Amino acid sequence: MTSQPTTSHPDANLHPVATGPAAQTVASHTSPAPLTLYAGWFCPFVQRVWLALEEKQIPYQYIEVNPYHKPASLLKLNPRGLVPTLEHDGRPLYESNVVLEFLEDVYPDHAPSFRPKDPYLRARGRIWSDFVTSRVVPAYHRFLQFQPAEGASAEEGRQGLERVRGELLGRLKEFAAEMDGEGPWFFGGEPSLVDLVLAPWAVRLWVFDHWKGGLGIPAEGQGGEDEAVWARWRKWARAVEERKSVRETMSDKEHYMPIYQRYADNKAMSEMAKATREGRPVP
Repeated sequence: MTSQPTTSHPDANLHPVATGPAAQTVASHTSPAPLTLYAGWFCPFVQRVWLALEEKQIPYQYIEVNPYHKPASLLKLNPRGLVPTLEHDGRPLYESNVVLEFLEDVYPDHAPSFRPKDPYLRARGRIWSDFVTSRVVPAYHRFLQFQPAEGASAEEGRQGLERVRGELLGRLKEFAAEMDGEGPWFFGGEPSLVDLVLAPWAVRLWVFDHWKGGLGIPAEGQGGEDEAVWARWRKWARAVEERKSVRETMSDKEHYMPIYQRYADNKAMSEMAKATREGRPVP
């Protein structure tokens, strides 16, 4: 597929293809299929959908897109040119959470099912999936993109950083407190859409150790009065990190580094980065 750049985007100079385990996954999905995933290997919103496709073993074709040089084929399907975009029998769909629900509806015979049978639990799943997108993801970006205000003192900068660190920790703790007591997944022994929605950010929490002095999740046994909640978070996070579909949709860490460097410097110009700077919701 030929991209047709009209201007040079400051974030466009990224590694062009998936690497590591994700490259092997891509290589097995190059043939035309009734379902096509327009994706960016680096994008956590893409990974949400990619996880579901891999878990459910739905036949699909993977097409790599540089979303900063939007090809005409993508813009025809999605005028905003964002990934993930799904083409199903010639018809487009986008917005990662919407696509996840669609895959459950259209492929009910492809196990596992990621929606609980109980209507109440299914509704709770939607509540907490929305919590991830509307609360956790913005907090993640506010922390990652934090830079002290011009003219701020060192102490003011430190306090600002602690504020956004505390916000993200608080959101993660809220999420963990709502999990099934035993787990390891949100609803118990098997993953659901809620888990897929947060997993891509959970495996990208390392960015805070690299650029922002650490996230601050307490080590085992160090959580004080919140130890039970943080123990539950750690159990969930281990399950995510060890999941085959998660590992096989991740690229080599070195290629994420320049992307997240721009976020950490608050110079990224993605729609998510711009929304964070402007105080807008997830675009």
